[in-house]
This record gives sequence, C-alpha cells and structure tokens, in this order.
Amino acid sequence: MMRKSLENDYTKAINNHYGQPNLGAKILSTLQKNGKNITNLTRDDIATFDEFHLGGRRATRELAKLANLHEGMHILDIGCGIGGPARTLAAEFGCHVTGIDLTKEYCITAELLTEHVGLSDLITFRHGNALNLPFEDEIFDVVWMQHVLMNIENKPQVFNEIHRVLQTGGLLALHEIMKGHPTPVYLPVFWANESALNYLLPTEDFKQMLHTCNYSIIEWENISDRAKLMIQKLHKTVEMQGLPPLGINVIVSTDVPIKIANTLQNLEEKNILVIQAVGKRNL
Repeated sequence: MMRKSLENDYTKAINNHYGQPNLGAKILSTLQKNGKNITNLTRDDIATFDEFHLGGRRATRELAKLANLHEGMHILDIGCGIGGPARTLAAEFGCHVTGIDLTKEYCITAELLTEHVGLSDLITFRHGNALNLPFEDEIFDVVWMQHVLMNIENKPQVFNEIHRVLQTGGLLALHEIMKGHPTPVYLPVFWANESALNYLLPTEDFKQMLHTCNYSIIEWENISDRAKLMIQKLHKTVEMQGLPPLGINVIVSTDVPIKIANTLQNLEEKNILVIQAVGKRNL
C-alpha cells in the first residue's frame, strides 16, 4: 500500500509540474491569435514550441540520423510530451510511432495536434508509466527518449522495461541531460522546480547502468557546447525582446526566463551535460 501511495504521489507531482488544464485548447487559441490557420495547421506553424528539449527539431533530426532511422520502423517514444518528436519521426523519416507519457494533459494535446497536422495514421499516443510499459514483449525496433530520464529515479527499471519491449538487436536512442560537476544544479529548471524531481546521473554511472541492463553503447556524443549556444541565443533574445508569442512559454506556464537563465548557467559551469547516444539491446 505504501509503494502504491508513493507512486501516486510521484505521478501527481509530474502532472502538476508539466500539465496545464486544457493545454490543447490553449495552444490552438494562442496560434489563432497569432495569425495561424488552425483548420489548416502545419508542423512549421508549431515548430517554435513543439519539441520540448534543448535543440528542438534540429536535435531530433540529429539523433534520428545517429540511430539510422528509416521508413517503416516502429518506434516507442517514451516521454513523448505534446508529440513533437513523434511527428518529426513520422513526417520526415517515415516511421510509425507510439508515444507514451505520464502527463495526461500532454497525451491529450499530442493527439489533438497530431490530428490537426494530419499525421494520426502514423502515430498513436498512450497515457502510461515508463516503469511499467503497457506493451507486449519485443515489438519495437527503436525506443526513443529525449529529456526524460532526469525526472526518473529508478532508471534500471526503465531500462529493463525497454529491454523487454525492444526486439533483439533493437536500438535505444537517447538525448538526455547528465550530471556534470558535483555542485548542486541551479533551480528551477524546465524539468524541476525543486530537487524532488531532479534525478541526474554522472556520465560514467549512466554508462555503467546501461551495460548492467544489457545494452551495448554504439554511439555516444557530448553535445553540451551545441546546447549551450542554443540556450545562449534564446537567453539573449528573451533579455532584449521578452518572451516570444509562440515560444516555449506556450507550454510552460511559470518562470520561463528564470529557467532559461538557470539552464544556461548550469551549462556554462558544467553542472549539467547534454548527450546523444544510441544503445543496442543485447540478448
């Protein structure tokens, strides 16, 4: 009973942090107010906030190429958010994507936006928990995660669940934030307002965990410098011009300038690192 209560508390905390009531309707209203035709919406109309991770759509394309994605692959996108990466993988790489997220409002919004841009035939979404994936064994070619694991304490359980649903030899594509220097991370940041949701691991510990959970690392890139340049540009723009009408503040409701500044300071002082990696599921 205690374990169930703790899980519920965690789920509630994640939904409180990321979810906003009626997020999809809010997004459509904001788009309409800024001159977008919501009856004929395109992915470019929502590109400035669609992918909630450092580097946005460009980072998704880079990881897709690193993992050698191709048409017809079935991908599980864990922590899919409002569905931006799934839409990129479907539209630009011809993949069939199943997205899953613990934040219910994200899943509702992901379905809404995917329908509006005409990609529902290639993408489905499920509300669920990465610690207990609601899928059969060995059915996915690739499991995809971008900026998800920093919110999850029990990473071995996630990697074991991924191992179960991946086909033998299937790939785990990661774009994640690592702990850099042992000094505390400046908070709030986009993934945590306080330390309770901040579960970063140092790079070597993370790599060892992957090996222990029976994955071979076939690609590993530290892209912190690219991430820092991107957030520097965003920080300067916000300081000079304020928040853009169709920026990340469309889906993040509180303290956006502070979170941008703290993320930049964490990168500059190497409190955090950003990596892209591809692992292969061993037997």
